[in-house]
Amino acid sequence: MNTSILNIENQEFIDLHLEEDISKLLFKKYSDTSVDIKLLIEQIEAKKRCRTKLPTWFHSTSIIYPNKLNIEQTSSEITANYKANLINGSSLVDLTGGFGVDSYYFSKYVDSVTHCEIDSNLSEIVKHNLHELGVKNIQCINENGITYLEKTDLTLDWIYVDPSRRHESKGKVFFLNDCLPNVPKHLDLLFSKSNNILIKTSPLLDISVGINELNHVKSVHIIAVKNEVKELLWILENGYNGPIDITAANIKKEQKDVFSFNLTEESNKQAPYAQPLTYLFEPNSAILKAGAFNSLAIQFNLFKLQKHTHLYTSEHLIQFPGRAFKIEKVVPYNKKELKELNITQANVSIRNFPETVQQIRKKFKIKDGGNTYLFFTTNDDNNRIVIVCKKTKKSLC
Repeated sequence: MNTSILNIENQEFIDLHLEEDISKLLFKKYSDTSVDIKLLIEQIEAKKRCRTKLPTWFHSTSIIYPNKLNIEQTSSEITANYKANLINGSSLVDLTGGFGVDSYYFSKYVDSVTHCEIDSNLSEIVKHNLHELGVKNIQCINENGITYLEKTDLTLDWIYVDPSRRHESKGKVFFLNDCLPNVPKHLDLLFSKSNNILIKTSPLLDISVGINELNHVKSVHIIAVKNEVKELLWILENGYNGPIDITAANIKKEQKDVFSFNLTEESNKQAPYAQPLTYLFEPNSAILKAGAFNSLAIQFNLFKLQKHTHLYTSEHLIQFPGRAFKIEKVVPYNKKELKELNITQANVSIRNFPETVQQIRKKFKIKDGGNTYLFFTTNDDNNRIVIVCKKTKKSLC
């Protein structure tokens, strides 16, 4: 860790050039810095990425940043705060500490947090930053988290792990067995040290695959921010073999839409079907990832358009965790019908439809944008249809 970055002139340089083009900065000559200009540019790049993702760090003084890849891989403050609300107790170990954002938020709910990080430079950076942020209940250990667990005699309330999805030989991976550390392989060790395990995984991991790879899964949380799925969180409890609860949360600036259901009940339920009625509803991305297709329809008293068409309809407008539309017209999918609509600009979406949005736009010469929304989909009679609608004020996305 190069502490000369913290010199007043270097900190002023970083803040002064935050908005400048990085490529142009590299070719300028400077006499007012005491460290390599490339190092300062790395700080600028990393700090810029923290402006909205990590505002606590961005707006604090004397913060040292790792390379931008570490910033890309770390949790945002929004998602870190969400997962911290899932735990409590006296002790937690973060096996894959990284930049320390998750540990920082865990420390608000747990008496003592241990931050394990195998990269010595990153571990020193986190230790320094936590001191600057006034955090006193996090211990930073420069060690592989699995190795730390193997050596410690402590019994912990929680173990948290965010496995790396960059495998040394396989590149970017998504199965838990391919990640580092290999959580399924080390589950017995983890449960020998704690009864409660929280795992963060890629949003691309299939939930059914994750459940098959793990044991004692009690609940899964799908976290979306502004309708983009960011993380899957897995809570494991030693000895638990009951039904798995699924929570889909979409976090926005002024509110959080949360929909919960039971995985067993979802598989036993059957959504009612209907042709498009007065209103159309499109679930948010977290619910779509969660697969809450039957539970959603029953809980909100809605009809599904078709088994594989994850759109819903009703005669009544309701507050819905997703987008709501007033249906203006429904037409069969064919060139004549679409030509008669005389729509040259619209927001095009597909659901259970064989063509892409790009193909549709090109075929029917429809520009993007405007107030009209077109859903190209399949109804319960297995006919391809186009639903013409306008967004309502009760849309929550």
